[in-house]
Amino acid sequence: MKTAFMLVALAGALAAQTGSAPAKGAIDKIKVHGKALEGNLEGDSPDRDVFVYLPPSYAADPTRRYPVVYLLHGYGLTAERWLTFLDLAAAADRNMAAGTVREMILVNPDAFTLYNGSMYSNSATTGDWEGYIAEDLVKYVDSHYRTIADRMSRGLGGHSMGGYGTVRVGMKHPEAFSSMYAMSSCCLGANLTPNLQTMSALEAAKTPEEAKTNQRAMAMLASAAAWSPNAKNPPFFFDLPAKGGAVQPSIVAKWAANAPLAMVDQYVPNLKKYKAIALEVGLQDGLLGGNKTLDDMLTAAGVEHTYETYEGNHTNHVKERFDEKVLPFFSKNLAFPPAH
Repeated sequence: MKTAFMLVALAGALAAQTGSAPAKGAIDKIKVHGKALEGNLEGDSPDRDVFVYLPPSYAADPTRRYPVVYLLHGYGLTAERWLTFLDLAAAADRNMAAGTVREMILVNPDAFTLYNGSMYSNSATTGDWEGYIAEDLVKYVDSHYRTIADRMSRGLGGHSMGGYGTVRVGMKHPEAFSSMYAMSSCCLGANLTPNLQTMSALEAAKTPEEAKTNQRAMAMLASAAAWSPNAKNPPFFFDLPAKGGAVQPSIVAKWAANAPLAMVDQYVPNLKKYKAIALEVGLQDGLLGGNKTLDDMLTAAGVEHTYETYEGNHTNHVKERFDEKVLPFFSKNLAFPPAH
């Protein structure tokens, strides 16, 4: 493997010296049906857009197989906007041509839902997004692309809501993934004191369309759909953590149960199965506290991982971090095929 990696680096250096343009990868836009998403009460389609980056040698070398990284976008984004946000293809092409990153397949599922984000959770209202990512999507990609169909060759990463999804899905599915990289994860701790004014405004809405006019509260709607579903409460099919101007403790408890800081202790044995776990967050990010607490909890539980902070807020250095940190992390930690 080291020999193959050195040859790639040498090829990149020679291309730079000769001025020849490096080979580029390709992006497939496909639809992947989610059995786990069928019948969701929101009415979101179970047929999801997925963008698959195929590395430069994929078309030219039909016998070669590749590791796969599944990348989860943040709240309010689509998979297409996520690719643009990261400049994913250019970053991958550049690193692979230079030999700083080995060739991998990068899979980007679209989790934009009725309320602008699935939270990558398991809910009758939104569907079972855990099952979709870890089972339906992995099975489809392994059966339609030349992957190395083994957990040691699969990684999971994401930013913000996608970081939350990485931690949540990752800790529950070590049979599917062996490395994970969570960037600026949101929602790690539970909000035990919901804003009663906001909740009252949402409660007054008669339809989902009316509720969605409150743009500032959209994330609350997505959270309720993901964490406090209620099939007997149409047309929203969820419960809010406050009702009639009073906090509903039973609903707050449901939200708390979906906070990774409350879940970590249950999944320590699973987390210890990972070859590599990386957490990162900007020092000026409002989510710094929750990410530092997760780092502390993993350390206390004896879960090997890295935790890194940097000068930046929630979004201003994500593109550079993906280029300089995330791609090299998976290149280092995933299992690649032997040189051939």
